Amino acid sequence: YTKGIIERFQAIERMLELYPDMAGRFTFVQVAAPSRSSLDEYQHFEARVRALAQRINQRFSNGAYQPIVLRAEHHDHDAVNRLFRAADVCVVTSLHDGMNLVAKEFIAARDDGCGVLVLSCFTGAARELHEALIVNPYHVEQCAQTLYRALTMPEIEQRERMRSLRALVHDFNVYRWAGHMLLDAATLRRRERVMTKIHAQSSGLRRVV
Repeated sequence: YTKGIIERFQAIERMLELYPDMAGRFTFVQVAAPSRSSLDEYQHFEARVRALAQRINQRFSNGAYQPIVLRAEHHDHDAVNRLFRAADVCVVTSLHDGMNLVAKEFIAARDDGCGVLVLSCFTGAARELHEALIVNPYHVEQCAQTLYRALTMPEIEQRERMRSLRALVHDFNVYRWAGHMLLDAATLRRRERVMTKIHAQSSGLRRVV
């Protein structure tokens, strides 16, 4: 639910409505690893996703061309990395998320210096990755326009943005994250000790009074 696949497909449909010349020139590959498929709610959601993709494909298809390729299966790391490197644009439009490592994995894979990241404002990564194109995934019109902007972005701008993004991902890696976590934990422990002492002293003063 929270990955925003329905909203993503709606934005693709709207982009093709606004820019019909993109039909035949643009293909969106949605990798959706099955999760909790035994639950009725997830089966219903998967059916909605497939039905929407089919409707959009029927509307904009031309011969063998289909704008949406839905791959609802597990992919290993190498396969995902190949997709990252082949893509002109990576779209991460989660409705609610933590850090979202997909965005950073895409950046890490792009050692060619190209590619554009479209990123939901509701991901933790959006607080760091300012050179991504930030969108509100609930705003279909904005997402459609941003997707078109990403697809038509000049290479020089792509490289400038990706250079900045890769530098940030390189510097703020898992080791720095772990270091910050340890420092935060140490700070909390110090605060707890201080508050314990203050509480003990306050209790002693009340007894004296």
